[in-house]
Amino acid sequence: MSRIGKQPVKLPAKVQVSIEGALVTVKGPKGELSASMHPNMKVTQDQGVITVERPDDERENRALHGLTRALINNMVTGVSTGFKRTLLIEGVGYRAEMKGKNLVLYLGYSHPIEVEPPAGITFSVGERNVVVNVEGPDKQVVGQVAANIRKIRPPEPYLGKGVRYEGEIIRRKAGKAGKGK
Repeated sequence: MSRIGKQPVKLPAKVQVSIEGALVTVKGPKGELSASMHPNMKVTQDQGVITVERPDDERENRALHGLTRALINNMVTGVSTGFKRTLLIEGVGYRAEMKGKNLVLYLGYSHPIEVEPPAGITFSVGERNVVVNVEGPDKQVVGQVAANIRKIRPPEPYLGKGVRYEGEIIRRKAGKAGKGK
């Protein structure tokens, strides 16, 4: 039995779930998310709890059991509390600022880079314009937008300059060796 798949998903007070065949729709204070689950998985809801069951112990169904439960749990968490990724900008003159809803990055290129948020995603710039927060209800979209921002100027191994995730450890390399005789 899948350890994750057999756990029930408890629904917070302000979250409503509708299940129509394989389509699961979750509504909450932060927005609305829907996803189509695999038709082999049986998703049921009763008294504020969602359970996921699988038809048999075949390898594919065992894998889909935990995945389906995790996807539903992420949708419930996203519409109730939301997800957030924090990026840190390091480097002399590297900074970020807001221009309306868009994020403008100054990362050592000859021009500023403007990033437009997809639907449901919000940006905020923190202390000293070197902390960028990406927030939204969909975990996958938040992670993808944060990865796209990091890809603009990934951290380099010598000085550590660039955009990195909060808590990410950059393996540093030694610089040039001294001149030999």
